[in-house]
Amino acid sequence: MSDNNFDIVTVVDDDGIEHSFEEVDRIETEDGTKYIALIPAEDNSDDDEGELIILRVVEIDGNTVLEPIEDEAEFDDISAVFCERLSELFDFNSDE
Repeated sequence: MSDNNFDIVTVVDDDGIEHSFEEVDRIETEDGTKYIALIPAEDNSDDDEGELIILRVVEIDGNTVLEPIEDEAEFDDISAVFCERLSELFDFNSDE
């Protein structure tokens, strides 16, 4: 993974704590909905190794906001697209 140069995205959680992620991909669907795939930027724990985080990108009052995808069917569809696009970079474990 060290050969890849991903953009760093800083996300502030509900408690005001900043977390850094590497942006590995971004897509926009035909209806204009945007999604982003992130991995944790810190190598603090082997437990997070390979964890792919997929969020919806929305604009609220001129600010870009990343929000979880709560609809299971929507999440399954979008995660399948990301997994296919990123399969050469990552080994996705389908057992989870």
